[in-house]
Amino acid sequence: MGTRKEWIDAARGLSIFLVVYGHNFPFCEPYIYSFHVPLFFFIAGMFHPSKVTTEVVKRRAKMILAPYFIWSVGLFLFWLLVGRNYGDSTEMNLSVWKNFLGIFYAQGGTPYMNWGIPMWFLPCVFVLFLLYAALQRLTDSRLKYLTWGALIITGLAWPMVAGIHLPWSLDVAMVALFFYGIGKWTKTALFDIQGLKLWAAIIVLFILHIGAFYLNDGKVDMYRSKYGSEWWFLISGLTGSMAYVLLFKALPKIKPLAYIGRHTIVILATHLRMATVIKLFLMLVLGMTVFDFTEGQKLILSIAQVILIIPVIWAVNKWFPLLDGKIKRS
Repeated sequence: MGTRKEWIDAARGLSIFLVVYGHNFPFCEPYIYSFHVPLFFFIAGMFHPSKVTTEVVKRRAKMILAPYFIWSVGLFLFWLLVGRNYGDSTEMNLSVWKNFLGIFYAQGGTPYMNWGIPMWFLPCVFVLFLLYAALQRLTDSRLKYLTWGALIITGLAWPMVAGIHLPWSLDVAMVALFFYGIGKWTKTALFDIQGLKLWAAIIVLFILHIGAFYLNDGKVDMYRSKYGSEWWFLISGLTGSMAYVLLFKALPKIKPLAYIGRHTIVILATHLRMATVIKLFLMLVLGMTVFDFTEGQKLILSIAQVILIIPVIWAVNKWFPLLDGKIKRS
């Protein structure tokens, strides 16, 4: 299990592509949001280290928080000098100070992160890593599972009783422990399952996933702590995550998805700016001023965004791999 699994990368690639596609507001946006972020958390949990030392925490901080702050400062400066003067931002009269604070708080929606809301995920997944590492230190299994469940319930209850978003999406991280923990606990079974059992599991999981999605009575948006019916959200997000992971295991290799799945940080940081580049091109070359895309055009736009990011991925990994969360092994 030490070697990299391309089907895991492909599942992660699907998740990051759906982030890009979902931000173009397709008709299937509610379905995408029901599982694409849980899928990220589930896969992250599968690869949580068996032992978390101080050195492991430092390494994880360098892989996640260093690129977060570098990208976020860059995106904020671009927004400050250029972005806030164009598009919808011109009508919002947003506070520069609040958006600067948003770099460090990593929450608060458009008033605080107009420069790059998708970046919320990185501090959140780091907090999630720390929460699960703390759970690992509990030697009593009963206490460990009770604490795990209590944290999940606390995270789900927080938006019902409080009107503020916690820094670094702490409340979201507590909810995400559900997907992260089960990803960790089921990794061996997911890696081992084969043949007819694999396809049977995929079919059953997709039935449960789709059923729970339709039974949920509200759109999911984990960044904003919106889950609809919490119970159905957890079932849909979990079964969808497992179903897609196993589906990519069963299918032939899909190298393009696996490639982007290995470079999620760069895509997360730049895909909205690439949408701006494309719209600028359409405006200057084709004279478009209203961007009311059809469903097919939204899909093409999303693919074009990812394609345009590939040279950025190449350049980053050649000259500054830290921006993609890549660091040398000590």
